Amino acid sequence: MSARHDAGRITPAIAGTNRGEVWDVTYVIAQPCVDVKDKACIEECPVDCIYEGERSLYIHPDECVDCGACEPVCPVEAIYYEDDTPEEWADYYKANVEFFDDLGSPGGAAKIGNTGKDHPYIAALPPQNQDH
Repeated sequence: MSARHDAGRITPAIAGTNRGEVWDVTYVIAQPCVDVKDKACIEECPVDCIYEGERSLYIHPDECVDCGACEPVCPVEAIYYEDDTPEEWADYYKANVEFFDDLGSPGGAAKIGNTGKDHPYIAALPPQNQDH
């Protein structure tokens, strides 16, 4: 059973079934958030792991406790459990993870506010979601 179906169980990492890999289990913010950034998820997150970029929000894979509180409050349905991310938005998982390569683990988004940058994949996108 995955942690998203058992909110009482916190599982920040699980062992993979292929080649003994270990990866973080987390939520991903995808395309519907780009150029919208509603931030309802930030208010709901109990561990302050959702960071603000210039055009999108990003969930820190090491700080997320996989509680799922952010997913149902997103008004544009941009947040997906990693394994449930639609195929057309698969690159957003990589963008969410790599966004923190330079940033590291600050220990909470409120400490740094808007980072003023985005992952190159997000930064290169044409304007999105202009009807919101």
